[in-house]
Amino acid sequence: MAYTKLNRSAATLTKNRTEGSISPSSGMCVTCVDGCIGMCEIGKSAYRGHEVLYPQPFGIITAASEKEYPVDLSDFNIMGTAAGAHGVEADPDKATFPKVSIETQIGHDKGIKLKVPFIISGMGSTNVAKQNWEGLAKGAAISGTILTVGENVCGMDDESEIKNGKIVRSPDMENRVKLFKEFQEDGYGTVAVQANVEDTRLGVQEYVIEKLGVETVELKWGQGAKDIGGEVKVKNLKKAQELKKKGYIVLPDPEDSEIIKAFEKGSFKEFERHSRLGMVEEESFMQRVEELRRAGAKYVFLKTGAYRPVDLARAVKYSSKAKLDLLTVDGAGGGTGMSPWRMMNEWGIPCIEIWSLLYQYLRKLDEKGEYIPDIAAAGGITFEDQIYKVLALGAPYFKAVGMARGPMAATMVGKTIGKRIEEGQIPVYVERFGNSAEEIFVTAPALKRKYKERFNEIPTGAMGIYSYFSRLAQGLKQLMAGNRKFALNYITRDDIAALTQDAANISGIHYITEVDKEEVNKILDS
Repeated sequence: MAYTKLNRSAATLTKNRTEGSISPSSGMCVTCVDGCIGMCEIGKSAYRGHEVLYPQPFGIITAASEKEYPVDLSDFNIMGTAAGAHGVEADPDKATFPKVSIETQIGHDKGIKLKVPFIISGMGSTNVAKQNWEGLAKGAAISGTILTVGENVCGMDDESEIKNGKIVRSPDMENRVKLFKEFQEDGYGTVAVQANVEDTRLGVQEYVIEKLGVETVELKWGQGAKDIGGEVKVKNLKKAQELKKKGYIVLPDPEDSEIIKAFEKGSFKEFERHSRLGMVEEESFMQRVEELRRAGAKYVFLKTGAYRPVDLARAVKYSSKAKLDLLTVDGAGGGTGMSPWRMMNEWGIPCIEIWSLLYQYLRKLDEKGEYIPDIAAAGGITFEDQIYKVLALGAPYFKAVGMARGPMAATMVGKTIGKRIEEGQIPVYVERFGNSAEEIFVTAPALKRKYKERFNEIPTGAMGIYSYFSRLAQGLKQLMAGNRKFALNYITRDDIAALTQDAANISGIHYITEVDKEEVNKILDS
């Protein structure tokens, strides 16, 4: 079976000339003809070079791998039962799915309350995040979950103020934090601020703790989309030069006179801004955690990516020794920003494999009586069945799942519908539900009753994410009720079964015909 698609993708705006006849090993057309204009990745690379490394069009898209891994969440099924109930009386009038609680708590003191066990992972300096932030922030707040401000926000802010190499003001960061806090309710959720190498050098986390009242910070080792630092593209020469002065790697060199001439002639239209690679060391990691706590951080998280097993072991062990509040592990294939396309497809440990290793490492520490941080698993999770399967796969350690592209998609759709309503150009597909936000968004009437005059401050992008999360919440409750689990802490690994021997071998989850074997024999032999 071929898992990889080569040389053509909607992500790179490329395709083969002979779409029906493609060499599986190279991805090239079976017959490559002299005279072809070059629609494939090889052809486009012949005239645009390194630009074809990245998904396009940059700034208005999110992107994720299209590689088909040998094992994924569809290789597992959720096991329902017809008997009993956990967390509620086993009475048909009392054990109804609306009674299921999916609230949870995160942190060393369980001080971060979540209405839902899905959080929004890092959304950083990319244009698509900035352009949709109001919807993301307010939607996350009214949903009662964690929203993470990703890397490089202060560095990319044109209005940021830096003194003696440290950030002292960033209107963009101020706005991102403020929009969440404006609608945060009853202590549910929190806004976390992430930092990479450049952010740490600029003192971003100290700034948000001291000046913006942020209580939660996240150290970042990486993500599932790539094993290098974050990238964005910059269309403005002056901004490219400013970013270089701030310490970023900018390609090509925006201060080179020949490069400036080529840019002004239109030979290329975008500069690339790259972040540096972090270098993980136990001593410096522990030191940084203590620095953040002394600076006033109440909660310290760590986000790591799909690196090799020894790096996952480091993340687990260091998080345990530092008594971190949340460790998020992101599997290969995901992505929200501008990750190199082939890297996104061909790098790292896939989700089932890395989550299974994560469970094994946590269990090993648990058996030794060591501190276990709360865990969030991330990597292409979009629907309620996947959420249940992931929580079961890592039970009892996984407390939440991290999501990014799904919430972003819901926010963008909500925003777009709002614009179409204003323009009086509602698509037929949507118009059948009505011609106002209160008619089209099924959750709008409830939001209006709850927020009254403040309802007008909730953008349709926020309604989009709130409606999406409401769907996920009800769907998850239904699945849990079918398994007779009426709270998240009752979820166990035997709530799911592997449909293939490969999935069983990798995860340690029982193959479907082996589930309940002992109990079955007791019943049949009685």
